[in-house]
Amino acid sequence: MLKRALTACALAVATVGVPSAVAGQIGDPPAPPPERAIRRDIPVTDAIRRAFAAGTRDSTGRPGQNYWQLQVDYTIEARLDPATSRVTATETVVTVVLYNRSDTDLRAIHLRLDQNMFAPNAVRLEPVPEITDGMVVTRITVDGEEVDLDPPPRLRFFGGPEPPATTLAAYDLDETNASVTLPTPIAPGAQATLEVDWNFKVPLVADGRGQRMGSWGDSVFQVAQWYPRVAVYDDLRGWNVEPYLGPSEFYNNFGRFDVTIDVPAGWLVGATGVLRNPEAVLSARTRERLGGILESDDLQMIVGPDERGAGNATLDGDRLRWRFVADTVNDFAWATSAAYIWEATRAHIPERGPIPVHLLYPPESKADFDGAAEATVHALAFYSDLWMPYAFPQMTLADGPERGMEYPMFLMSARGAADHEVGHEWWPMMVGTNETWYGFMDEGFDDYMGELSDAHRDGEEPNLDGSGQSYGLISGLESEAPLMWNANYGGPMYGFQAYRKATPMLSMLGGIVGDTAVWDAMSDYAKAWRFKHPSPWDYAFLMSEALGQDLGWFWYYWLFTTDAVDGAIQDVHTAGGRTTVTVHQAGQMPSPVVLKVRLASGGPAVSPMPNSEMLDDSTAVVTFPVDVWFSGSRTFDAVLDFGGRAVEKVLLDPRCRFPDGDVTDNMWPRDTEFATREGNAVRSWWRGPTCYGSDGW
Repeated sequence: MLKRALTACALAVATVGVPSAVAGQIGDPPAPPPERAIRRDIPVTDAIRRAFAAGTRDSTGRPGQNYWQLQVDYTIEARLDPATSRVTATETVVTVVLYNRSDTDLRAIHLRLDQNMFAPNAVRLEPVPEITDGMVVTRITVDGEEVDLDPPPRLRFFGGPEPPATTLAAYDLDETNASVTLPTPIAPGAQATLEVDWNFKVPLVADGRGQRMGSWGDSVFQVAQWYPRVAVYDDLRGWNVEPYLGPSEFYNNFGRFDVTIDVPAGWLVGATGVLRNPEAVLSARTRERLGGILESDDLQMIVGPDERGAGNATLDGDRLRWRFVADTVNDFAWATSAAYIWEATRAHIPERGPIPVHLLYPPESKADFDGAAEATVHALAFYSDLWMPYAFPQMTLADGPERGMEYPMFLMSARGAADHEVGHEWWPMMVGTNETWYGFMDEGFDDYMGELSDAHRDGEEPNLDGSGQSYGLISGLESEAPLMWNANYGGPMYGFQAYRKATPMLSMLGGIVGDTAVWDAMSDYAKAWRFKHPSPWDYAFLMSEALGQDLGWFWYYWLFTTDAVDGAIQDVHTAGGRTTVTVHQAGQMPSPVVLKVRLASGGPAVSPMPNSEMLDDSTAVVTFPVDVWFSGSRTFDAVLDFGGRAVEKVLLDPRCRFPDGDVTDNMWPRDTEFATREGNAVRSWWRGPTCYGSDGW
């Protein structure tokens, strides 16, 4: 019957008459699609769309007028028993809810219990040094009311009996993400007080180095991700309920920490925050030496190898209570040992002045800490000048099983990782990125800025040439997840996704707008989101605005795809004093066309093109904007006219900024020696392709 109806419809159209232009299209094949459809906008998900509608964020990439976030303040009393490696603690968490105009009620509180990653039943993505009993929570109260720690299961069956009324109960305390249900929601603008008693065993690291935290027997302890943290509740997705699996680390609320750490007398403690009771724990000699740190750039010995122990480095007695306070931080970590020596110096923070830098390590680690103070001092000053001033009042490096982890004002690092870990003080410690989803905004930016810091420390200009082009060697691998993929599930190339891809991305951006412009825009981004929680959309929109360009196409291909440019010089011919270079792009990602041109030494006077930069009398760099690809063609004829002067050589992408897996077709005339060398070389993405001819041009 449907077939007969459609036939009747067709006959009716034929009898009433159809304009010839339309009639000629019926039954004709569709017009061919463009060779390459360039997407020029940034995909917007429901989460960011809702934030725009609510006014918490806007398309400039900056916090909106209705932006809000939780504040969570902690008061913690912790005691370490070195003989059993056990930390026993109580805490009071004051949750100040929603500094915003939202009408959201919090009907539950989610807690992050990272120590449960060490428990036997834990789901994790990497091995741990020891299986423990995880985080043992023995009591929780909310506003003085006891929370049921062993409630009956919640009923979730469709068509079954009505679920029981919500009770004050804790669920999933054996996992890394637990929840406390609230029969009375926390209203907007209100606050709630949690009290928690818990304990855990610091994992033993028997083979020297561990992961995130651990102990060397009963002598050195690094304690981190160690207290029940209130999860982030934000305007994008509500509660952050991602499990802690190991690699993807932080997304934390900002707040105030008041932490007291009870350890045996003679043990030194380094931590996030400022020691508020030195007179109650340190000897008079130690306090006197600390008082002179800010008077000199020299590295000073505060407690030497022969000055350790109770009644010497610290006050005498059985046990001492160290109290540290930190304002506006998003985490707290600490380390302690009787074996530590203590050195200190100062770092000069632009616009702020000097701050103390402390180093705590056993004497046998001295070789690893030689130069650590200098690297830390340099990084603090350099990144303060590059992005924005370091906001915290001190910095501490403490040795132990872990040599590469970062927390506010506190690094588990020696010389080797000091610069990288200091970089994390900007993201995520001051700019509170969501590393559980978007590791590139944390680890990736840190890797990128490390390249700049290394060059500055060596007295050289940073060179990002080659990095952007090298991504062409990775593009197309099925195991690579896009940057906008949840990092917890980044797969076998998580390390590349989270750590390495941001550098080629920003190398290409610098090839378009200039590296210094990128740095200035990144500084604007850091200042706009200082002590707030930006998303990748905020970053991309703000960078585009700060750079004054519509870069939607750039962010789409780098953040949402794994595409490359794969450019090539397809043909070159000269007629009438003009040379036409036909450039082909085989990949989906577009880029500007940048050509380095060598002109003949003789002939008519050189007349520079408006879109060219003359490097010398016979060498120019000519740039055609990315817009030349927006019509959908894969080829572009770049016409070179230098007043009739002949063209001898052409090199595509001379600074190696645009992703390209095969650079042997980037030059004209072809360089046989170069092509053979590149074709036979074992090339790796981190080394990048050689993009110059055999004569070094």
